[in-house]
Amino acid sequence: MEELKKQLLIKEKLINTLQESLKIKDEQINTVKESLRLKDEQINNLESSLNLKDQKIDTMQKSLEIKEQQMVVIENSLIDKSILQEKEEKIKELENNIDLLNDELNKSDDEFEKLEAEIEKIKNSSLKSLENKIIDFTYVNISSEDILSKMKEILADSVHNVMIVTPTILDLQELQLYEIRSSVSLKISTLINPGIDEHAQLLEEFESLDNISIRLYEGQDRFLILKDGEELLFGVIGDKINNFLVFHTKDAKHISLFNALVMETWLRSKKI
Repeated sequence: MEELKKQLLIKEKLINTLQESLKIKDEQINTVKESLRLKDEQINNLESSLNLKDQKIDTMQKSLEIKEQQMVVIENSLIDKSILQEKEEKIKELENNIDLLNDELNKSDDEFEKLEAEIEKIKNSSLKSLENKIIDFTYVNISSEDILSKMKEILADSVHNVMIVTPTILDLQELQLYEIRSSVSLKISTLINPGIDEHAQLLEEFESLDNISIRLYEGQDRFLILKDGEELLFGVIGDKINNFLVFHTKDAKHISLFNALVMETWLRSKKI
């Protein structure tokens, strides 16, 4: 019976892991869909522009035909040569306008072909990423707001002990620490600059709470939350804006391996 319980627990963890993976895939698919939707809008706008150009050319051609008919009438009626010359100049002007429109159409065609190639490239890249089970985070767009939102969600279910790391104390405002039960012990490492009034004010407010221990961590290189030793979110700040290597796990072996990094952050932090 005990062995069956263990197997069921393992199955449950596997299901949770699969659900998280599927959620990530869904988010990636939504991102791809949104990108394709924007490209479709660009194509529609370009097609509308091309239709307008076609209409202008048709108008010019009809106008040219009318002018040619007028020329015939002029010649047949032996109208003054000066009037005939004026009409010829207008015809040349119309022809020049048609040439300009043709040039614009050629440029539009080139832009349309480039746009189609770019869309095809995005489709192929996105499909390849979705088929690959190992996610390449080099260019994945994950914002700090996304990470803090997930940290807040994890924190809301805490029961006993939580370790938190953020780049600066200002980030802690998004976690709404005041709403956490006083029975939950919070150990926080973050950058605090007492010379900044907002930093100093927040530090004073957090230190007034009996369940919070806060230390100075100058690394500014990670987001981290470890809840009750059973759920971990770790986000490493990358070179580019909104480029974080982020993973979230409830697997005991995962947490055991990365627990050293969690504790290392706390031990490297300075008491205030």
